[in-house]
Amino acid sequence: MNSLTDRAAGARHRTPLNRSQIAGFWGAWAGWTLDGMDSFIYALVLTPALTELLPNSGYAATPANVGLAGSILFALFLVGWGLSFIWGPLADRFGRTKVLAGTILTFAIFTGLSATAHNVWELGIYRFIAGVGIGGEWALAGTYVAEAWPEDRRKMGAGYLQTGYYAGFFLAAALNYTVGVHYGWRAMFLTGAVPVVCAILILLRVKEPEKWSKTEAQAVRSKPLREILGPTYRRRTWVACALLTIAIIGLWAGAVYEPSAVIQLATRAGMTKPEAIKMASIATGLLSIATIIGCLALPPLAERIGRKKTLAVYFAGMAVSIVGAFGWAFYLPNGLAPFIAWLVVLGFFGGNFALFSLWLPEQFETRVRATAFAFCTSFGRFVGAGVNFLLGAAVLNMHTLGVPVAITAVVFVIGLFIIPFAPETRGEVLPQ
Repeated sequence: MNSLTDRAAGARHRTPLNRSQIAGFWGAWAGWTLDGMDSFIYALVLTPALTELLPNSGYAATPANVGLAGSILFALFLVGWGLSFIWGPLADRFGRTKVLAGTILTFAIFTGLSATAHNVWELGIYRFIAGVGIGGEWALAGTYVAEAWPEDRRKMGAGYLQTGYYAGFFLAAALNYTVGVHYGWRAMFLTGAVPVVCAILILLRVKEPEKWSKTEAQAVRSKPLREILGPTYRRRTWVACALLTIAIIGLWAGAVYEPSAVIQLATRAGMTKPEAIKMASIATGLLSIATIIGCLALPPLAERIGRKKTLAVYFAGMAVSIVGAFGWAFYLPNGLAPFIAWLVVLGFFGGNFALFSLWLPEQFETRVRATAFAFCTSFGRFVGAGVNFLLGAAVLNMHTLGVPVAITAVVFVIGLFIIPFAPETRGEVLPQ
């Protein structure tokens, strides 16, 4: 009883947030939400967009060509994400908030331009540059919240921040259910450019974190990329790269093909095309809600059992749920309901990304933190781009998307053997 009383008293006496910290969080959260919305808009409009653009590019809009072209374009998008590591050194040198605003502005403009594409080549260019902007948002938002929020609140702040990405998934699904069904894929891309102005206005009025301001003079002389690959940080940098690569492969294998899988299952169940699209939106909404719950459940678990054990739990859950959804339910005669049920489980454990928002800042000092965060996430996206291309080729050759996606569960098993090499930072304060 006393421990419960102490815990309740601790919750009541948490350090209050000032106006700048609150505004900065909501600006970062809004940017991350729009980031998630932008990313998932592509998955939702993949089939209708390519069905229109492939004939304009000289290719038949067959299911096989749509699948292959979609994977190639998504691989380009991930390469753009990978190149986003350039934002990290800029943020370590010039500050978190203004560079974060620059990433949001970049992906907003080129998401809007995607609505004007006349062929797959133009769409590929726009998505590539949008990826460069989107890729930097997470690293800078995560770094900002970790540095700006008080020590006793930043762990839950990481969980709250990560919910934004999946709130963006939910928002994209809601827009697809309304705007997409009635006005088409071009209108969906346009929605990705509209609300971003609010996030930029907020971020431009927010103060830089005090931790960064104290190291600003050091940042002018430091070479953060060389430092994170040097003797001090080399091991934790490469272990973090490997773990993030695994998380990214699993997230995108499931998320990108989830709408297509639901549409196929809904069509097989006798639904019309509009009904199948709406069902994909509903399934995506459930996936998003489950992931938000997974994000919020993660920080308390990481504080109780540690960062490494928490990631192991979430990775094991991802492996099981990917196989359950794509390897089993997808092939059932009446698999729509079981598939969506497994999607909810997959969504919960997809909240593993919240751990990286909490854990990565704890592993690096302030002068190199944004560079390390951006480098580790970018490395995973480069590898993810290659895996996504191979996955598209496998879907084309096997004439099914279930088994190829289910095979990606293997990477989470590999991840369980890599986790022990990472540092355990539970109970440690954010290094200066």
